[in-house]
Amino acid sequence: MILGMSIATFTLIHVILSLIGIVAGIVVVIQMLGSKKTNGWTNLFLSTTILTSVTGFFFPVDRLLPSHIVGIISLVLLAIAVAALRGYHLTGRSRWIYVVTAVAALYLNVFVAIVQAFQKIPFLARIAPTQAEPPFAIAQGIALLVFIGLGIWAAKAFHPGTSGLATST
Repeated sequence: MILGMSIATFTLIHVILSLIGIVAGIVVVIQMLGSKKTNGWTNLFLSTTILTSVTGFFFPVDRLLPSHIVGIISLVLLAIAVAALRGYHLTGRSRWIYVVTAVAALYLNVFVAIVQAFQKIPFLARIAPTQAEPPFAIAQGIALLVFIGLGIWAAKAFHPGTSGLATST
C-alpha cells in the first residue's frame, strides 16, 4: 500500500499524471514557439510534472535508483521554472531560464516515458531487452535532439508581453 492505495492504483495515478504532464507540456512548448502562454496549460504542465516527480519517490525501494536521480533533477528544474515564472514574472533573463528549465523538465518526463515504453511494450522490449541496444539509444538520441532544438527555438521565440500574449486559461 502507498498512501492508502494499492501499488497498482498508485502506479496508475503516477502514470496518468505523467501522461497529462507530457501532453500539457507539449501544448506549453507549442505556445512558447508562438510567443504565447496560457495560465491553464502552464499550471497543468507544472503541477502534474511536479506531482509525477514527487510520487516517484513513494514507490517502495531499498536504494537510490536512476529514476530517483531523474526525479531530483526534474524537481530542481521545475523549482527554477516556477521561480522564473511566478517569482520573476519572466522578466529579463528569467524568460529564457523558464523556457530552458520547463523544456528540460518535459524532456526528462519523455525520457522516462521512453524507458518505460521499452520495458513494458512487448515489441520494444524484444528489440532492446537491456536498453543497451541501438533501437533504445536511437529513440533516446532522437528525443534529446528534438528537445534541444525545441528548447533553442522556444528560447528565441518566446517573448510574452511583447506581442500576442494570451493570459487566459
